[in-house]
Amino acid sequence: MHQPLRGSAADRADDRERLVATAARQARVAAMVQLRHLKRYAIARSLFGPTSLKRAIRRLGFVQADPIRAPARAQDLTLRPRVAGYRAGDLERSYGRLGIEEDFFVNYGFMPADLRALLHPRSGLRKMSRSRLRQAQRILELVAERGTVHPRDVEAELGSGTETNWWGGASNVTTRLLEYLHFAGRLRVAGREAGIRLYAPGSALPTRDPGDLSTLDALIDVAVGKYAPLPSASLAPLIGRLRYGAPQWRAELRAAVARAKQRLVSANVAGTEWFWPRDEVMPPTSGDMDESVRLLAPFDPIVWDRRRFELFWGWQYRFEAYTPKSKRKLGYYALPLLWRDEIIGWGNLSVVAGRLDASFGYVAGKAPGARAFKRGLEEELAAFENFLGLRRTA
Repeated sequence: MHQPLRGSAADRADDRERLVATAARQARVAAMVQLRHLKRYAIARSLFGPTSLKRAIRRLGFVQADPIRAPARAQDLTLRPRVAGYRAGDLERSYGRLGIEEDFFVNYGFMPADLRALLHPRSGLRKMSRSRLRQAQRILELVAERGTVHPRDVEAELGSGTETNWWGGASNVTTRLLEYLHFAGRLRVAGREAGIRLYAPGSALPTRDPGDLSTLDALIDVAVGKYAPLPSASLAPLIGRLRYGAPQWRAELRAAVARAKQRLVSANVAGTEWFWPRDEVMPPTSGDMDESVRLLAPFDPIVWDRRRFELFWGWQYRFEAYTPKSKRKLGYYALPLLWRDEIIGWGNLSVVAGRLDASFGYVAGKAPGARAFKRGLEEELAAFENFLGLRRTA
């Protein structure tokens, strides 16, 4: 973000000169950018070297969650190549010691506590009937009394029945009220038990000036920082997703897109305008390429933006877990397969009789013949064995 101009005329002149020089330097870099630079930049900035779990979450900004386990949940698959010695379930086991929270941002997931604070206080939430308000108050009283509760304990104590959910199915009313109170900031997720959220009283909500747009801009910077570099056609939709996590800013999102474009570095590459954070330096493309092979989660930041995926790698990756089996082309939970700076195919991994079973598909119709690829794939499958605590079938 731009630094404010200082008080004296001399200071302001120095600041203007510094800003002009910075803009000129960034313009020179942007003018030389090609798609291969953007691709390698996207991989290098996101797939950083293994670090601690807490630092990885901080660096990513937030980690998208998904309940499907194939062969592990999306949050574990995302953290696996970025956290030293990571094992499936480490996030759940370590949650209470990491200073993180669960909440909805542009997706639902895990984030540092200070990011969740920026999302609150939320307004514009749907109104509840008087009977629902009474039920919600009883839940708050029970949670305050017990400290941490499992949804089944709330149901056993208070009872509530079922109601139709957004997808036309039946959901437990207690569960939906717990989710509502969590979204409203009245409760927080204290941890998980076998994947089920445990709830505790929410912390004090911040007070904010509704006219101060710096909070919204800070949220946008986190989102862009996670998924950059972004093509122009993806920037506005990404920012627009904040209407879910920060509904209080819904009316300000269009203007926020224009501010973001002014704040970010941009370059026109092959007719597409791209944006990335102003304080980042794009790495050179010269030098040896990383020969590691990586199987990425369907929601990994490298592949999350499907528009960018097609611009970078020239083929369509689709998440097909909810696609009828007869219509799937890649598989139920296909993991994009990254080698060097190309995503060359996908893998489907499953656990069979306590062993890891893996099958692959390739955009070119067959696997690369290079020894480096074969070695890298073997190492990646061995890493998955350690991650899952399994042995692999031939």
